[in-house]
Amino acid sequence: MTAARTQPTTSNRTSQPTVAIVGATGAVGQEFLRVLEQRGFPMGGLRLLASARSAGKTVDFKGQTLAIEELTEQSFQGVDIALFSAGGSISKKYAPAAVQAGAVVVDNSSAFRMIDGIPLVVPEVNPEDIAKHKGIIANPNCSTIIMLLAVTPSQRAVGVKRMVVSTYQAASGAGAAAMAELEQQTREVLAGQKPTCNIFRQQYAFNLFSHNSDMQPNGYNQEELKMVHETHKIWSQQPGQQTAITATCIRVPVMRAHAESINLTLNKPLTEEQARILLNNAPGVSLIDDRENNRFPTPLDASHADDVYVGRIRHDMSQPQGYGLDLFVCGDQVRKGAALNAVQIAELLLK
Repeated sequence: MTAARTQPTTSNRTSQPTVAIVGATGAVGQEFLRVLEQRGFPMGGLRLLASARSAGKTVDFKGQTLAIEELTEQSFQGVDIALFSAGGSISKKYAPAAVQAGAVVVDNSSAFRMIDGIPLVVPEVNPEDIAKHKGIIANPNCSTIIMLLAVTPSQRAVGVKRMVVSTYQAASGAGAAAMAELEQQTREVLAGQKPTCNIFRQQYAFNLFSHNSDMQPNGYNQEELKMVHETHKIWSQQPGQQTAITATCIRVPVMRAHAESINLTLNKPLTEEQARILLNNAPGVSLIDDRENNRFPTPLDASHADDVYVGRIRHDMSQPQGYGLDLFVCGDQVRKGAALNAVQIAELLLK
């Protein structure tokens, strides 16, 4: 499975690109494979890369059995697009080698997101930034992606002055091991046993707690600050003109798909009906907003789905009429919050 070298940014393509997945055995790496197959992504070759302990394992893809290769700095010869999801330290070490070999890197870690000159892209929000890349394109944080699909339509229509967001984040955000531990803990707690706490330092099953990312001196954790700073970069907002954002991020015992409660203060009035029309026409967004039957988005609705689901659309009664809007949002962290967003970026590279 090899292909002649191609440049993903050119339109006069004569052959299909060779793709590498870094972190192929992880939850997002496995989702990369599903998304690539389901979307019919054109490939002349596929290289699966992971740590030495995973080398030699096999993965089924489109009726073929592919072997996992050990990731080294020489792994990217002949690769056109490299999809990274193996953690920030791995990205920092190996992404430059991939670029040096001629690949375009789409990185799912936080390693490059806030570096000047590296595009941070949600394809439905700022696809034009892809053209500015110099070899690396960063995938935003999952919570940021889910939030911005729901909020950007209002930002474009009337402007968002302030945003208050509370997240309810699933185990999937901490990887396959966290998902497995939540399942194990649930069995243990129901059996009256002490729960195993290897991934998190406290019981996760039947519990919730502040997001486990590093706490900062100002009292915010790193996950919360990502949502603030990444939004400003994606929206191309300069200091002095930035939307005021505050976030509270919480882990909840849900297996997959994050939820977010979002409160907006708008620059101009927007009715509930106008907000629904904007969201109904927004790419990557689906509405579940049935007040009569108390039916609104849930993580189960969003699990394994491409779209972000939005509901509970209502005027914020604590603000002047039309200037405040409340939303409840659910999106699959592994899919749109990670793998799908990266593959959509790769698709735009081919155009």
